[in-house]
Amino acid sequence: MGFKSDIEIAQECQMRPITEIAKVAHVDEKYIEQYGRYKAKVDLSLLNETDKKDGKLILVTAITPTPAGEGKTTTTIGLADGLKRIGKDVTVALREPSLGPVFGVKGGAAGGGYAQVVPMEDINLHFTGDFHAIGAANNLLAAMLDNHIQQGNALNIDVRKITWKRCVDMNDRQLRFVVNGLGGKANGVPREDGFDITVASEIMAVLCLSSSITDLKERLSKIIVGYTYDDKPVTCGQLNAAGAMTALLKDALKPNLVQTLEGTPAFVHGGPFANIAHGCNSVMATRLALKMGDYTVTEAGFGADLGAEKFLDIKCRMAGLTPDAVVVVATVRALKMHGGLAKTELATEDLVALEKGIPNLLRHVSNIKNVYKLPCVVAVNRFPTDTDKEIDFIIAKCRELGVNTVLSTVWAEGGKGGEELAKEVVRLCEEEKGDFTFSYELDTTIEQKIEAVVKKVYGGDGVTFMPNAKKQIAQLTELGFDKCPVCIAKTQYSFSDDPSKLGAPTGFTVTVKNVKISAGAGFIVVLTGDILTMPGLPKSPAAERIDVDENGKITGLF
Repeated sequence: MGFKSDIEIAQECQMRPITEIAKVAHVDEKYIEQYGRYKAKVDLSLLNETDKKDGKLILVTAITPTPAGEGKTTTTIGLADGLKRIGKDVTVALREPSLGPVFGVKGGAAGGGYAQVVPMEDINLHFTGDFHAIGAANNLLAAMLDNHIQQGNALNIDVRKITWKRCVDMNDRQLRFVVNGLGGKANGVPREDGFDITVASEIMAVLCLSSSITDLKERLSKIIVGYTYDDKPVTCGQLNAAGAMTALLKDALKPNLVQTLEGTPAFVHGGPFANIAHGCNSVMATRLALKMGDYTVTEAGFGADLGAEKFLDIKCRMAGLTPDAVVVVATVRALKMHGGLAKTELATEDLVALEKGIPNLLRHVSNIKNVYKLPCVVAVNRFPTDTDKEIDFIIAKCRELGVNTVLSTVWAEGGKGGEELAKEVVRLCEEEKGDFTFSYELDTTIEQKIEAVVKKVYGGDGVTFMPNAKKQIAQLTELGFDKCPVCIAKTQYSFSDDPSKLGAPTGFTVTVKNVKISAGAGFIVVLTGDILTMPGLPKSPAAERIDVDENGKITGLF
């Protein structure tokens, strides 16, 4: 059998009509809004009209990512298919991919191999238009803000203190810093500006954390777009933009229903990045998935220090969710990279490098068990080059923490390769009761919240606040935002804020450069290191290899 690409595997799949998948998910046809044969949106009224009790919630997270890859989405989908194979009623909840990575270097986010959600090309490209709606709402607010200034600036907005940016769902470094409003009086007020990628927009976070249309509108109206000459915040509500923005977003708020290669219902909705935003699919999709299945498998972006921390400390807290079990995904290859090996040296057995790299996995596992007090299993995504000795070494180390390790071969075998993991997850849900605890409480100061995450989750010694950040913290505290959770933006490649510190570094401090409020989302964004809210394309972007033939068949997506 020759090697098949993800897209070839996906295109060979005989998809079932989405109406059939809806039946599997216990969704009555009257709640389904079809987008073609294989995609649908689910009407939000279903949540109020069902009396089914919530199923078990399983979070899939991972070790600190490396260029060797971990396979978190693949494991999430394969685990769900594995649960289905052992007779469980299961749903998946995932994020939608951003076009930036699809055309850049990371590729899509629909899983891989024989553990994918389909139609893969649609999900990776425009899907049901949610991201376009988010971009449109974001840019409507920007247009209304600049128009308000042009038409006399009744709110007294200081153009040097505008915090709201325009956005586009593309990796386009050219747009990071722009000067606009040029061309004389009729063409706006000249000012410095910049673009974010759509997934970094606060509108994305707002959509993903909203619990209803009313909640969405209220959150939008609270968004702070800038400050007046005397430093008072100016909100979207004051610009009278929230109603029109909600009108643009009303369909985007409805979760999308698709299927895995094996016909498991999958709710794919929302897509904030986890290094700059909170990195989880929407609250609405998770709620719907929990109502429609006895087991719901979801994932949070990047390593557990980012995605899982934000899923637990922000999303679960706001939405009142409690996970029943957590899966931490690791690969032997990635752990060897954490142990100092180059990407080219991963195919040979190297227990010394593995021993140096495994503390990364152990710290993530310890955080889930000891900080958040949740039952946990390690899923080792097995590659053909992994040796039994390497696998046994990981199993023994995790056992010392009281955590089982299960091999997963879902990339090659689909749900069949996820059955063992599924059995361990069911055991955790049924036999081990967690005592879910947040890493910090909301009534502490902004500084204390950041310090709690850095010390408890990252394993750092403390935090250095730059003068600018101190000033911003004082201002946010004065404005009454100090009781919000913190969303820390940092590199995904290290527990620290320095991407070169691999493994499980100690003795470091995290430097906080800027602190700003996302008042609509309801969290404080804490910027560390060099985090870009607008990525750039690599030297050889994936877009160069994507094509479509005369029959409309797409190639080159991965």
